[in-house]
Amino acid sequence: MKNMVRLLCGFYLLALTTASANQFSSDVPLIQPEQMSRQFWQTKLTDGDKLLLTPEQIASRNKQTFTLQSEMQSLDSLPQTLSKAELLSVIANVSPVPSSARFYADGREVSQQQWQQYRALLAIDKVQLQNTLQFALVVKRTALRAFPTEDRVFNSEANLDLDRFAETALFPTDAVVILHYSADSSWALVQSFNYTGWVKTKDIATGSKEQVLGYARRQPFLVVTGATVRTAYTPNRPDISELQLEMGVRLALMDAADTGFSVHGQNPLASYIVSLPVRNADGSLAFVPALIPRSADVSQGYLPFTANNILQQAFKFLGERYGWGHDYNGRDCTGFISEIFRSFGFVMPRNSGQQGKGAYGDNIRFDQSSNAQEKLSAIQKARVGDLFYFPGHVSLYLGMQDNQPFMIHDVNTLIYPLENGQLYRGTLNGVVVTPMLPLNANTEQSYLDALYAIKSLR
Repeated sequence: MKNMVRLLCGFYLLALTTASANQFSSDVPLIQPEQMSRQFWQTKLTDGDKLLLTPEQIASRNKQTFTLQSEMQSLDSLPQTLSKAELLSVIANVSPVPSSARFYADGREVSQQQWQQYRALLAIDKVQLQNTLQFALVVKRTALRAFPTEDRVFNSEANLDLDRFAETALFPTDAVVILHYSADSSWALVQSFNYTGWVKTKDIATGSKEQVLGYARRQPFLVVTGATVRTAYTPNRPDISELQLEMGVRLALMDAADTGFSVHGQNPLASYIVSLPVRNADGSLAFVPALIPRSADVSQGYLPFTANNILQQAFKFLGERYGWGHDYNGRDCTGFISEIFRSFGFVMPRNSGQQGKGAYGDNIRFDQSSNAQEKLSAIQKARVGDLFYFPGHVSLYLGMQDNQPFMIHDVNTLIYPLENGQLYRGTLNGVVVTPMLPLNANTEQSYLDALYAIKSLR
């Protein structure tokens, strides 16, 4: 069956897909412009508005995820202090010197002396016998990095889009626990519910445990359902003026009875009033009201978890630039998936391997003994919104078209075999719709060969 699939793929792999009538051309095999529309895929659904899980069921699933996934950590259950050995272990895991070479953008290899300088930034000598943890809320989108530096380093492949110090991003209202500070205190080592790394200290504000963790329990609340939304322009508060908020961010709602009928000089009649965390001059946490226009793409409460809404949310990112580790003010494949499902109230691990190999959800797994027919049969039974996992990558299943499975994903590379036996190597570098079967996950494997799990969160 595997040879049949390769023959099928080879038949379809023409150099370009063209449609002269509307001047559409692409180097992605089998793709047509109508497939770039969420409505195209929604019309194929027979029960697109059926509620798949209630908010209560999603909350129960989240509890299960924390139980099943060791990389998920409830901040509420963390101890008040970490011992010296415990903190040194965390730092070593977050900021190891890699075993393979790293390079700067100009091609220079990171030297041992430079690695020593990065190590010095970790302030290991400041680790105490007992280290008190602090709670904080993120006040603006911030990068979470492997080392406390903005330097960008790359592996031997020299793909300058893949900064190997970039890990992920944190968004306004995200709760973290501060474990340690860099040598100059301009970076903080923080733990979120699913990741640990270094963020700029100026992007977080410290408060009591109740202040920080209590924010996510406040009712009623607003959820950002657009790819991004910005607060209203506020001339006297630049820290909350046109603040970027990402899909899935949860904001505590306020009322004009709380604020009065002028919020930073604007009547809130046509806006939602939200309580935003801000950083005082001394680094402490405070909350101030901010306005989000009622025209913005937001929801009071989480979105209903339906197949139509999954597609709606996914296509809001269509065309966004790929950002490894949430670089480029964007997101990567797992960030794309996580933020879609965050708008329904789901939480999940950060990395694709943690997600794909994780026991949460309903999982179909494949190993080296699984043949192509087994995988194709499972794909045929997959439901729209299911997740396909490959080594280092994840995509969202859209459905079948002309017996071809299609997916939407945030992806860097475009690789597929040509009829002459050579590999086509292109660039996608964004959120795109593609067929699955004709394309390669890497230079050695097709996506079908590389597929190791199908996960459903229904």
